[in-house]
Amino acid sequence: MRILFLGDIVGRTGRDAVVAALPELRRVLRADLVVVNAENASHGFGLSPDMAKALFEAGADVLTLGNHSWDRKEIIPYIADSKRLVRPLNYPPGTPGSGTALVELADGRRALVLQAMGRLYMDPLDCPFRLTAQELSRHRLGQTVQAVVLDFHAEATSEKMAYGHSFDGQASLIVGTHTHCPTADHQILPGGTAYQSDAGMCGDYDSVIGMTKTAAIPRFWTKMPGERLQPADGPATICGVFVTTDDATGLATSVHPVRTGGRLSQLLPV
Repeated sequence: MRILFLGDIVGRTGRDAVVAALPELRRVLRADLVVVNAENASHGFGLSPDMAKALFEAGADVLTLGNHSWDRKEIIPYIADSKRLVRPLNYPPGTPGSGTALVELADGRRALVLQAMGRLYMDPLDCPFRLTAQELSRHRLGQTVQAVVLDFHAEATSEKMAYGHSFDGQASLIVGTHTHCPTADHQILPGGTAYQSDAGMCGDYDSVIGMTKTAAIPRFWTKMPGERLQPADGPATICGVFVTTDDATGLATSVHPVRTGGRLSQLLPV
């Protein structure tokens, strides 16, 4: 299976860039499955239903969220009915939506997409490790599902690495989101799982993690709230990870970072 994962979309510039580029990216990479983190797509905070629909129409198979899942209240009834919009698995029981999506491709192959949220410097949710293990116990990689993608939405690189090694061999791809900076540690772990600590963001990198510099920088100088944070609106770099897998095992055979457009150095798998 050929899997494209795109990191956090930030604001209009990131959203418009992904909507415009995704059909061609999907064609060029011959992607079978496309997963996009969209928790910052609506003005930098949350996701609205109309923007979710636009991303699905552009070619996303699954959208994941994160700690900004509920910033747009109108997403609550939408996520309750959507099987392809995934919020962190470790929210309390009774939270709307689901932490997993089971996608069936046109050729009958199936992929499980799961999101969990870290707890180090984040909200004190239930244990992401234990709940991920419980969910993975219901599936058999290479048998009941041909691919498993885990989006770990977390702040600390140490927690992301611990999560990756914990589930090595049980997933096709484990990728971090949330910090908006693409890491240079893409690799296939010893057990056969593709891993990258953070996919980066789809947004303007002439910014502070996607937000305008004039609003963000004074907060660090003065420790006061100051001007309201707004997404930067310059040209966006689309960042993500592209993985190919062996359908017989579900494990990765290659992993490549994706960076196209905007300010960052360009990387696109041949």
